Amino acid sequence: MTAIKHALQRDIFTPNDERLLSIVNVCKAGKKKKNCFLCATVTTERPVQVKVVKVKKSDKGDFYKRQITWALRDLAVVDAKDAVKENPEFDLHFEKIYKWVASSTAEKNAFISCIWKLNQRYLRKKIDFVSVSSQLLEESVPSGENQSVTGGDEEAVDEYQELNAREEQDIEIMMEGCEYAISNAEAFAEKLSRELQVLDGANIQSIMASEKQVNILMKLLDEALKEVDQIELKLSSYEEMLQSVKEQMDQISESNHLIHLSNTNNVKLLSEIEFLVNHMDLAKGHVKALQEGDLASSRGIEACTNAADALLQCMSVSLRPGHDLLLAVQQQQQRFRDLREHFARRLANHLNNVFVQQFTQALLQLCNRSYSLSVPGHDQSSTLAQHSIELTLPNHHPFHRDLLRYAKLMEWLKSTDYGKYEGLTKNYMDYLSRLYEREIKDFFEVAKIKMTGTTKESKKFATLPRKESAGKQEADSLHGSSGKLTGSTSSLNKLSVQGSGNRRSQSSSLLDMGNMSASDLDVADRTKFDKIFEQVLSELEPLCLAEQDFISKFFKLQPHQSIPGTTTEAEDLDGGLLSRQQHPGAPLTVASEKDIIRQMMIKIFRCIEPELNNLIALGDKIDSFNSLYMLVKMSHHVWTAQNVDPASFLSTTLGNVLVTVKRNFDKCISNQIRQMEEVKISKKSKVGILPFVAEFEEFAGLAESIFKNAERRGDLDKAYTKLIRGVFVNVEKVANESQKTPRDVVMMENFHHIFATLSRLKISCLEAEKKEAKQKYTDHLQSYVIYSLGQPLEKLNHFFEGVEARVAQGIREEEVSYQLAFNKQELRKVIREYPGKEVKKGLDNLYKKVDKHLCEDENLLQVVWHSMQDEFIRQYKHFEGLIARCYPGSGVTMEFTIQDILDYFSSIAQSH
Repeated sequence: MTAIKHALQRDIFTPNDERLLSIVNVCKAGKKKKNCFLCATVTTERPVQVKVVKVKKSDKGDFYKRQITWALRDLAVVDAKDAVKENPEFDLHFEKIYKWVASSTAEKNAFISCIWKLNQRYLRKKIDFVSVSSQLLEESVPSGENQSVTGGDEEAVDEYQELNAREEQDIEIMMEGCEYAISNAEAFAEKLSRELQVLDGANIQSIMASEKQVNILMKLLDEALKEVDQIELKLSSYEEMLQSVKEQMDQISESNHLIHLSNTNNVKLLSEIEFLVNHMDLAKGHVKALQEGDLASSRGIEACTNAADALLQCMSVSLRPGHDLLLAVQQQQQRFRDLREHFARRLANHLNNVFVQQFTQALLQLCNRSYSLSVPGHDQSSTLAQHSIELTLPNHHPFHRDLLRYAKLMEWLKSTDYGKYEGLTKNYMDYLSRLYEREIKDFFEVAKIKMTGTTKESKKFATLPRKESAGKQEADSLHGSSGKLTGSTSSLNKLSVQGSGNRRSQSSSLLDMGNMSASDLDVADRTKFDKIFEQVLSELEPLCLAEQDFISKFFKLQPHQSIPGTTTEAEDLDGGLLSRQQHPGAPLTVASEKDIIRQMMIKIFRCIEPELNNLIALGDKIDSFNSLYMLVKMSHHVWTAQNVDPASFLSTTLGNVLVTVKRNFDKCISNQIRQMEEVKISKKSKVGILPFVAEFEEFAGLAESIFKNAERRGDLDKAYTKLIRGVFVNVEKVANESQKTPRDVVMMENFHHIFATLSRLKISCLEAEKKEAKQKYTDHLQSYVIYSLGQPLEKLNHFFEGVEARVAQGIREEEVSYQLAFNKQELRKVIREYPGKEVKKGLDNLYKKVDKHLCEDENLLQVVWHSMQDEFIRQYKHFEGLIARCYPGSGVTMEFTIQDILDYFSSIAQSH
């Protein structure tokens, strides 16, 4: 064990400036594990630290390593298990209980004794020793003696002491003087003993010789002992004095701790008070602005806005735990709530008054304008529809500019008192919807008057009496919150239709618009309608966009988050839920900003869509071709609105109206096809170019000019396809029913007209129809030529048909002349019956017949005549060929030549 102790001291503790005092070989109780050592150590440097170290032998070699270190001051209990019987087990209570089994009881007792001594010297009985023998626990001694004894014990514990260099040198000199010391140890020991006795005798003699000095020394020792006693007494008194000083210092330290604690609490209290004062104190100027601030001036609005923001910051401050229990905080919060309620009520009342004032002013201006137009005695037959009334909507920009000054206050009101904010929103929508309804209806009335022209009905409507007092009473009713604007306007739908009926006796269709469309009146009317419709859309679009932009800025329509003490439910425009969407198991959430804006715009401009539909119906009744203009204009405005915001009110409304326009356009096309099918032709006159064919030309020309670079070109292409198929089918139907004019003439002339129209307009989607029309024209031209020309040399035709029949039966062509019925004499007889004069006379009659069949508008007579010339020459050449093959060398020829034929056709054409 001494060797292990020496090795541990050298390898582990000396490098750490520690001194090993005791060691015990142990293992954990109840477990079969490798043994380890518990070491009691002290540091060599002051202040001295006492430790208990667990040292274990390394598994990889023969060296030791520290495993666990405990401070002795952390040791609470040492349990020896049994104070009477020998038991190697013991427990050490640190942060938990460690149970050990020593290799021997002696090692355990020595280790516990060392722990007790270290406790006495450094810890003063802070460790509880349980079941430890009293022999191991020595009585406590005074501090001075205890230190000396403990020091001696510590030295005694160290059983092994190495020889220093001088001692080794003396021993070597002594052993060199006795050479036999190694071989005869007993003789060497006896010699050392004799020399020691000689030295002791000499010492005794010297002492006895110096008895006097001994007596003096004893006296000095007695005096020294007395001095030591006095010193001990003084040290004891000093210790008592130091003990009292220590108690006083402890009291002072405790007082300092209390003072420090009090100072810390005061600092924290000051911090809390500063926090409350800085965050919950509203300046007097802000309070005055909230209570008495002028909401009509720009400076007052700015002051109220700053005060409202400051109040909101004070109310929304995050209080620390316990602040809400303070009476002053509760009173301040109640004061803030009162200020908020008072200012919110004052702001809501002021804004309501501003709404009423602005809308009353706008309504009075509108009434004055209407009254000035209805003064009796003025001839409004032309000025009302064209000059006196401007087709414009009132500009609300000044109203928006004045209200936008309150935008920040509206945002504050929304976040603090949503109920009043919602009430203002409803009032604004209610007043504005009535104002816009009046303005928009008057605007559309002017548009309808301009469209219908100067009929008696429009004059009658223009002079309808309007009393100024009635308009003023209606405007005055806006001052009450429950007032309802009632428009005194009337609809022009019936009147305008009657006016258009007086101006035109026929409905506008492909059948009856042919003659009227050529007039300057129809062209001017359509151009005027196009301009008016475009102006209507151009006026409505900026009006809606400006109002939508104002609503977004003024009402701050971001997703609303409720705060304590405010309304948490947003009702809809008519009193229900505004925009909440409920999901199973999920709380109600506020709809997006765009949805709320769109709902507000629908409420404010609820009259736009029906008024537009009425205007579209009127335009369609005036002239069905107006649907083309409306489709192009409306499509363009819808496309523009969707590029800005596809989900906006303007885009949605115009899109709905576009559906109506498209439906009218399709209805126009269907009606035109139906009227094609219902067409009836005269039995006594020639057909010529059918009316719906000419109207298709007009429609296509008009549509191409209207739909040039239009967004809805595809709709026109579909209409083209439907119309052209209807035209094709009904041309053939009319041709089959025609009695006066041959079928081929009707087909030839009308398909030629269609082909010319499609070639001129170059409509890409009708290329196939253009080719088909050309083919039909060519086929029926050829058919008519063959049918009309027939067999101008009838007997000659019958003769050569017989010749061809003989050849077909197998007779050679050069042998046909030997047939009795077809010899040369019979051929000459037939040829003599067709001299040049008879041929020319027959052709002249044919020309008159063709001229009677063909119409002058299409100018196909020369084309048909030239085709007949070619067909006649073809037959002539065919006859000459048969004569040359069947009657070779006979010298038989026709009595007229091809040149004669050309002269006949030319002279006949020139004569007519």
